[in-house]
Amino acid sequence: MIGIAVVGAHLSGMPLNHELTSRGGTFVKAVTTEPAYGLFALPGGPPHRPGLVRVGDGGTAIDIEVWALAPSAFADFVAAIPEPLGIGTLVLADGTKVKGFLCEQVATEAATDISAFGGWRAYVASLD
Repeated sequence: MIGIAVVGAHLSGMPLNHELTSRGGTFVKAVTTEPAYGLFALPGGPPHRPGLVRVGDGGTAIDIEVWALAPSAFADFVAAIPEPLGIGTLVLADGTKVKGFLCEQVATEAATDISAFGGWRAYVASLD
């Protein structure tokens, strides 16, 4: 199985979570990144999506989930990811690394910085 960190619309209970579960994905754990990331509400949707960008010093710890997929399901899942999102390596709060969603920096120019919410769920809850 290959671990994959999800940040927004693929989280448990969110609109795109079925893209993991329909491929046999299993929930591993809810964790946070190291405090080196920025989270942005990207324009467009539905579904609305965030973009996670590694910013280094001055970043924030962001709530994420780690799921596990079989290698063939991982490949199928990753092949369907639209720009400006992609898969890269995320560093978790405990220093471990996992593959997960990242966003191209250029997409943040037209996005809203929501890093202060600490995660997509908290941001979505603030909209209600």
